[in-house]
Amino acid sequence: METITSGFERAVEELSQVAKRLDEAEISAFMDAIIKAKRVFLIGVGREGLSTRAFTMRLMHLGKEAHWIWDDTTPSIGPGDLLIATSGSGSIGHIDYVHDQAVAAGAATIVVTGDPSGTTAQKAKQRLFLPAAVFKGKADVVPSTQPMGNLFEQALLILFDQIVIALAERMQVDRETMVGRHRNVE
Repeated sequence: METITSGFERAVEELSQVAKRLDEAEISAFMDAIIKAKRVFLIGVGREGLSTRAFTMRLMHLGKEAHWIWDDTTPSIGPGDLLIATSGSGSIGHIDYVHDQAVAAGAATIVVTGDPSGTTAQKAKQRLFLPAAVFKGKADVVPSTQPMGNLFEQALLILFDQIVIALAERMQVDRETMVGRHRNVE
């Protein structure tokens, strides 16, 4: 039986293999799209949705107007806006529907995925491929001994955190400014 410590070390090694396969040009284009966007709308489901929601919060801390699609206070999307849809398998029905509605409203779209051949991923104007094992994915990715989409979800959170750090530098937003935008009613 594997120990918790050895399982942790194996997960970190899997994450390291994902990092080695990331495409820096795709990541840079992803960041450019965020900087260019008037407003950023984000959607994801399940555990990958939790990573995406955390990213939404950090974009707000950077000073971007950012909205989580499922919030009741989310405004309508339109031209000049960007939809970032996280879809591990690239084919999740309601994410596909939201993507299509955003395109119809004139917004730009990016799908962050572990399977670029998925339905929504194929339709998106831009993709960010995260080559980690994902639930129901079929692409050539780093395999995992962890269940379902664990590796993708973990890598997504770390990738989004690293993107926030790089965006802060590009946008010249210091830590104190980010802290000042943090919710102060908790």
